[in-house]
Amino acid sequence: MFKWQSSWCGDSGLSDAALMIYFAAPTVSRDHDVSELLRKRYPQARQIGCSSGGEVYDTGVLDDRISGVALRFERAGFDIASANVCFDEDHNTGVELASQLLRDNLKWVFVLPDGLKVNGSELVRGLAGGRPGFGESYVGLDGLPRALQALALGVYGSGSTGGWQVFGPPRRITRSEGNILYELDGAPALNLYKHYLGAEAANLLRSALLHPLAIWAPSQDKQDVVRSISGVDEASKSLIFTGGVPEGCSAKLMSASFAQLARGAALWAEQAQVSKDHQESLAILVSCGSRKLLMGQMVADEVETVKDVLPSEANITGFYSYGEIAPQGFTGNCQLHNQTMTITTIREG
Repeated sequence: MFKWQSSWCGDSGLSDAALMIYFAAPTVSRDHDVSELLRKRYPQARQIGCSSGGEVYDTGVLDDRISGVALRFERAGFDIASANVCFDEDHNTGVELASQLLRDNLKWVFVLPDGLKVNGSELVRGLAGGRPGFGESYVGLDGLPRALQALALGVYGSGSTGGWQVFGPPRRITRSEGNILYELDGAPALNLYKHYLGAEAANLLRSALLHPLAIWAPSQDKQDVVRSISGVDEASKSLIFTGGVPEGCSAKLMSASFAQLARGAALWAEQAQVSKDHQESLAILVSCGSRKLLMGQMVADEVETVKDVLPSEANITGFYSYGEIAPQGFTGNCQLHNQTMTITTIREG
């Protein structure tokens, strides 16, 4: 693992690394040639990375840094797919990425899209369909990170958790378009949120971090996903989410305490951890930037709870994102999540 601000910190022994995964603060990407910095340290490695809302390094949560991990495989192989992001073509982008990776023994796919320009729900549908039968967002492949790009790393030869609790009666999404929610039970969605939030509605976007929305398809209440509000439209009384909110789905408001959020991370770490016999492992944590804003200085608690569960010598890296792509806990189907932490553990067996 490594981190950089004005100088390097961390292992430099893998000068012959084949792959390097990095996460860089937008301020660093603006002021420095991130790709060249990394190339000097790992001259043979392919580079895949993105901008972040905070960088995870071991048990610490950093800001204004580069962090990441250099990898060398003994038996596994990998490919990197790339595609440009075009407006309202997110499904096709997913299909294109999947088509570049499809071959035997694909074990894991790590996807890095432009988090501000992509409807993650449609991208995931495209990725799945490609298989046979709020700030800045940059993605980099062997060069300067840039917007309007989506990457997918395929390794040949992971799930999510939130810690949230639902409250209030279930509602039906009666009018929506993509990631824009207009009506719940025939009433303006924005009005309903303001009613529940009461005095907190004066600072709606901040308060909404405490109250994301759980949505699920009819008769599939154990297959819910979390959606976080990214904007509001007072004129249409609508809410803008970071993922799809399909008409006909049911929805409930959610809430959680800081302690519940940290416990949620620990629960998934217990499910994701590798055997204690395999100390040589890597854990990649992708947590929602909204959780970081919400938890403030306590954000390191959820990373520390993960470290306590994983093998003592496991390497931990990751970043804070606009949304997380992972299998749904009950079905195993890959979906876009918000306000969650995803944990992937990797080892060569």
